[in-house]
Amino acid sequence: MSTAQSILLVDDDTEITELLSEYLRRFNFEVHGASDADGMRFQLKTHSVDLVVLDVMLPGTDGLTLAREIRGCSQIPVIMLTARTSTLDRILGLECGADDYMSKPFEPRELVARIQSVLRR
Repeated sequence: MSTAQSILLVDDDTEITELLSEYLRRFNFEVHGASDADGMRFQLKTHSVDLVVLDVMLPGTDGLTLAREIRGCSQIPVIMLTARTSTLDRILGLECGADDYMSKPFEPRELVARIQSVLRR
């Protein structure tokens, strides 16, 4: 019997977090949520997380800084999911340690495919 892989969603938009959590659970993911840096840090200390889906525009500490923070102490995969869509934004996200970068609005099934792809590595 295999255990569900655990995803941490970090986004200050609670509607997106709730809808995406429901969707990801249909694909047998265990989902945890956080709306800011402190919440993310708490969830990472409390749960064994296999992948982080991280927004860039968060209150307080931004997602790019958090991606660097994660990468500084862990190899947990990070997928940026953000409304920041310019080429420079994507490059910065990847340079900060993200494994993948998706722009909002997004297709939920594509996010699942990207999560599964990153987790296979």
